[in-house]
Amino acid sequence: MAVGGCLFSRTPMALVRELLRQRRRGLTLARNLTCTEGEFLMVAGAVERIVTAWMSIGLPWGVSKILRHFVESGRVALEEWSHLALGLRFRAAAMGVPFLPTLTMLGSDLIAVGGTKTLQDPYTGATLAAVPALFPDVALLHVHRADRFGNCQIDGYPHMDADIAQAATTVLVTTEEIVSEEETRRHPERTVLPGFAVDALVLAPFGAFPHECYGLYEADFDHFAEYTRAIDARGPTAVADYLERYVYAPPTWGDYLDLFGGERLALQQRRARELVGA
Repeated sequence: MAVGGCLFSRTPMALVRELLRQRRRGLTLARNLTCTEGEFLMVAGAVERIVTAWMSIGLPWGVSKILRHFVESGRVALEEWSHLALGLRFRAAAMGVPFLPTLTMLGSDLIAVGGTKTLQDPYTGATLAAVPALFPDVALLHVHRADRFGNCQIDGYPHMDADIAQAATTVLVTTEEIVSEEETRRHPERTVLPGFAVDALVLAPFGAFPHECYGLYEADFDHFAEYTRAIDARGPTAVADYLERYVYAPPTWGDYLDLFGGERLALQQRRARELVGA
């Protein structure tokens, strides 16, 4: 399962929450920079393996203590790639080729982690890393807007979402709003995911919250700080309690958002507008 966005940017939280509510097991999670969704999936027992370049909320909080707990105890396997290498794995799959040559990771211990092979450049003779294509069974993505045909637009940096969508067998997308196809045509350069690559589309305002959606709402750093303080005090038990409150108890996505309150959501909207000058 590949998750779009990056760190706390455009994480498809509504889809992750539903996945947790379905009590899925035995998954492999692949994401370039993994955030709280990875911690949720580990504590819930949903994932057996994490494929990523880094896992944290951000630099102020350091590497995830939940990741350390589950990997060092042997309960979850960690497959670490460089950020570029993981992106190239999705790009290779999107292109339909078995691997892509690159310089990244050469000379590092990461070469051995995923069994990366090397090859000789037939033109220069240089040694290159051959990173294998990564074909997800399912991709979970969140976008700014989409039309009824599944053409999805993203504002700001699109991260690896386009390659993930083209690489995956099944693509599930949540969107902040549904717009007309005429609106899609007005800004064709924003359409990152074409409709033919999308298998299911769901309207989910604030679908990434408490993570951010560029220009629409800022990440709730106060919420992150409260969450990490609880982890510092009680470890994985704090995450289990968090899941009970925010994932399993609220019956709908709207009920989940009600736990944060309208004022808090509005505040994060104002902060996002200040960032983009709108």
